[in-house]
Amino acid sequence: MKTSNRWILVFVAILLAGGAWLWWSRVPVSATDDTLAAQPAIDRLAPDFTLQTLDGETFQLSDHLGETPIVLNYWATWCGPCQRELPALQDAAEHWDGKVLFLGVDQGEAPATVQQYVDQMGLTFTIPMDAEQDAAARYNVHGLPTTFFIDSEGKIRAIWSGEMNSVTLAENIARIVP
Repeated sequence: MKTSNRWILVFVAILLAGGAWLWWSRVPVSATDDTLAAQPAIDRLAPDFTLQTLDGETFQLSDHLGETPIVLNYWATWCGPCQRELPALQDAAEHWDGKVLFLGVDQGEAPATVQQYVDQMGLTFTIPMDAEQDAAARYNVHGLPTTFFIDSEGKIRAIWSGEMNSVTLAENIARIVP
């Protein structure tokens, strides 16, 4: 009888200790999405970055967050899937002109190389140049192309890794356009 009482006490002690640990380690009620730091995750605020554009202007993402939805695409001229999806991005940029901001963040290439490719493809959306790939690091981009869909409140609503077609692009834009 003594042995079974000990096991009952051990069991109750484990339950109490586990319950206490759960209570103390819980996320506080005050930790809402608005108070959590920006990070590249769905339903989180988009991390800020400042880059020079292909046109030589300074582009800071935070200047546009909270204004209009943003399609933030990381790409490079040498990337085959990027090359195949850029026409769909250009078509969408023309269709959503003035309603959605399209950004094509080039990864670590010389401006002359990118300019020649942009001219060849007829791209008209903003091309920030991520020469040191700092912006890509802030967004944990490990493969190209990678696209973030940011709503007008500055929150990431969808992330797409890999090549998109016009249907995939339209479905994800629908998530950020009111």
